[in-house]
Amino acid sequence: MKTKTLLALATTALLALGAVAPAHADEGLHPDVVYALDAVPGGVVVDSRNAVWPELGMEITVPSPFLRAVGSCATGTYCAYSEPNRGGTRLSFSICTVVSTAGLSTVRSIANARSSGTVQARAGSGTVLASAGAGATANVTGAVSNLRCLL
Repeated sequence: MKTKTLLALATTALLALGAVAPAHADEGLHPDVVYALDAVPGGVVVDSRNAVWPELGMEITVPSPFLRAVGSCATGTYCAYSEPNRGGTRLSFSICTVVSTAGLSTVRSIANARSSGTVQARAGSGTVLASAGAGATANVTGAVSNLRCLL
C-alpha cells in the first residue's frame, strides 16, 4: 500500500511540474494502458506498462512478458514449499540440476518460475511425484527427496 501511495504522490508531483506527459503524447504504450487512459479520464502515464489516476487512487500495471514469477518463487528460479499451494517455508534454487530438498522436513508444493523447462518433485532418483512446467506450480503428495530441473 505504501508503494502505491508513494507512486501516486510522485506522479502527482511530476504532473504538477510538467514532467509527465499526457497519454496521447506518448508512443510505445502497451495497448491495455492506452485503452484504460482513453476509458477513464485523469490518468497519468508512468511508463509504457503503468499509469495512475491519483484522484481515484487507481493504477494499471501490465506485467512484463519476461517476468515469470510464480507467487513468491522469483523469476528464473524454481522452488519447493513446506505447505500446499506455495505456502509455508520456501527453498529456492537458481541452478538447473538435481537438488536436495533436505532443508525442508516436508515438501507439499513446487513452483517453476523459469521461462522454459520442467521441474519434477521426486522420491529418490526415479519416482516423479509431481511436475511443474514453466510458470506453473503443483501440489505434491509423498516423501520428496529432491527436485530435478529439466531444460
